[in-house]
Amino acid sequence: KDAQQAVVITRMVQDLNMPVEMHICPIMREPDGLAMSSRNTYLSPAERKAALVLSRSLQTARAAFKQGQRNADTLRQTVLSVLEAESLARVQYVSCADPSTLEEQSGLISETLISMAVYMGKTRLIDNTILR
Repeated sequence: KDAQQAVVITRMVQDLNMPVEMHICPIMREPDGLAMSSRNTYLSPAERKAALVLSRSLQTARAAFKQGQRNADTLRQTVLSVLEAESLARVQYVSCADPSTLEEQSGLISETLISMAVYMGKTRLIDNTILR
């Protein structure tokens, strides 16, 4: 579920010409949409319910992108607005970055990796999606 880590390791394998084949898989999610993580066990029932805001914010960005929104700053703000509406969420960051280089994007884009880190209580959760 850590897209940034997958990009860095893929680049390392390429740069070092390592005989390794990378298989990057979709995020495994709970039935309600929360990204699967061992950290989820640290969430209280209220925090667990509130944590659904992460996947909800990504779904909102995906819908905006599907409807033609191509401004990275607007997409980032869309995600942030959904997250900030949840009182238990403390946003560490929301990023719209190039999916290949992880360079932060601004203005018009054709694709983006939206990623975030959000605290629910003491538990730091991450989630992401690629919009193409």
